[in-house]
Amino acid sequence: MDRPADDRPGMLPRDIVRTAFASEQAIYGVLLVSGMIVVAGRYGGSSWEVLTTVLATVVVFWAAHVYAGAVAHHGIDEGGVLGIRASLRISVRESWGLLLSALIPCAVLFLGTLQVVPDLLARWAAMWTGVAVLATLGYLAFRRRGASMLIRVLGGITTSLFGVVLVILKAVVH
Repeated sequence: MDRPADDRPGMLPRDIVRTAFASEQAIYGVLLVSGMIVVAGRYGGSSWEVLTTVLATVVVFWAAHVYAGAVAHHGIDEGGVLGIRASLRISVRESWGLLLSALIPCAVLFLGTLQVVPDLLARWAAMWTGVAVLATLGYLAFRRRGASMLIRVLGGITTSLFGVVLVILKAVVH
């Protein structure tokens, strides 16, 4: 079994952040936040209520993802048995992207809690920020694989479309 890229000895923290952010977990994190904004915002709550609901949900999903990953890794290693601590450590490293990417649209929601922007604007801005983050994640994923500029752009657009679907859902629900 291959070790995750961020489990290599000598990796710098910026490399760990880069590998965590450009991951499938990061995409899930943004989609989770966007979906929660749609659901929590449906009831017309304040930015604070939406943000706390979103953050609580993200933390629970992240913890469940870490737990599931630790269970999946436990006992499996090319050099022998992998203990639960090592499995948990690997799972936490693999799951950081879910938390990191969720923080970006949550930061926009936080502006609404500070009343820098109105609540409704904060929710919409967080949704569109999520679309932009998804586009960036898609682009970066294809760039890391050495794809041509056209494929990078198409990858970014395709990834962002998942966020656009949630924006449309929010518009329909409201």
